[in-house]
Amino acid sequence: MKVTRMDNAWGGKGYALIKECLNEKQMNGKIALFAEVTLPPGCSLGYHEHYGESETYYVLAGTGAYNDSGVMRMLMKGDTIYIHNNGHSIDNVGNDNLIFMALIIFD
Repeated sequence: MKVTRMDNAWGGKGYALIKECLNEKQMNGKIALFAEVTLPPGCSLGYHEHYGESETYYVLAGTGAYNDSGVMRMLMKGDTIYIHNNGHSIDNVGNDNLIFMALIIFD
């Protein structure tokens, strides 16, 4: 599996580790990404928007503050969030790594 470190991802704090499980080429253009994302404590993915695609997160570990187009909610292990044609960000607000699966599907 390919692992990429993204510093200040989408204008966020710190870095994210992206462990790619499947990519667009492997899925014949049906998805943009299927990956495990790790945000260390204090790190975040900055606010970004998705148009013409959806993104789903499934939280495996940790605690995150999730901004869904200006509406804040806390995410914990076992939570799933779905965004379609809108914007979002996520911050690790806990003391442990925030780990989640991310799936981006084209419309």
